[in-house]
Amino acid sequence: MTGLSVLVPCLNEGIQVEVAYRELTGELAAIEGLEILFVDDGSTDDSLARIRALAEADPRVSYLSFTRNFGIEAVMGAGFRYARRPWIVQCDADLQVPPSQIWRLLDKAVEGYDVVFGRRVRRRDPLIRKIGSAGLHWAARVVFRIEMPEGASTFRLIRTPVARTISELRLPWFMPAVSLVGARHTAVDVTHRERDSGRSKLRLGRLAGHSFELFFGFSWRPLNALYLMAVLGMAAAVLGLEAAHLLVSAGTLGGMAVVGRYVRRLAPPPPLFYVRESNLPIRPEDSLTGGDPCPPPPGRGEPTAPSEGTGAIAR
Repeated sequence: MTGLSVLVPCLNEGIQVEVAYRELTGELAAIEGLEILFVDDGSTDDSLARIRALAEADPRVSYLSFTRNFGIEAVMGAGFRYARRPWIVQCDADLQVPPSQIWRLLDKAVEGYDVVFGRRVRRRDPLIRKIGSAGLHWAARVVFRIEMPEGASTFRLIRTPVARTISELRLPWFMPAVSLVGARHTAVDVTHRERDSGRSKLRLGRLAGHSFELFFGFSWRPLNALYLMAVLGMAAAVLGLEAAHLLVSAGTLGGMAVVGRYVRRLAPPPPLFYVRESNLPIRPEDSLTGGDPCPPPPGRGEPTAPSEGTGAIAR
């Protein structure tokens, strides 16, 4: 099997669905076995209708549509699971990284890498977004000692079997998981441009929660800090330092929240996503109905067969 699957996450993209399709198929027309895989993350606009129309007109287009908004990690997991080509490139529908840059990833992968990240040069995002992203990566590497590919972004090329291996681990972040499993990875500089329309679908609350998943999912340092706090608390109690008692009490409340985060990791994870509609064969466990057919409900005019052992009542 040869070719490339282009994974395009979609959430209320509207007309940008057709824009992404035209640019991607135009730039990658020379690739034999090209697949454009749209994953609709529970859009409430006409994105699914637009994707469905493209799939009906072009056999290169595949799609999955979730029952609700499950988030980017679910989109990636579904895309990695159902991609039909040996390589996957993840490309946002807004195309802030032009499709022409996909060739830079492909050219580098020839050198034997499993994952090639796009490192955005002169990133064209709001300043707060750039500062937040840089701070997150710095904290992960320096404070929490998590191995993160420097400069990596969600614009990336992945060998499909490697992507599936990482996805099946159900880890909260893809980037550190690449190093965790020992996949050969690198990064290349790619062009980044202004968003043509709309705004990012990622919100501050979700980004903050995503950051906590990174810190607590890949580092034991927060838990080690609690051990140190416990030792200091015992020392303060021996010395009778009242101010230290107050500090330790406050820290205890925060510590309980941290421990709760780690305990939560022991619980069986919920399903990553459910698919409502697709033009691909879907595993029963990924379908909301378990793969069973869903005929329409009976109407008023439909005859009802008598139950076994019953008959007409004699008068």
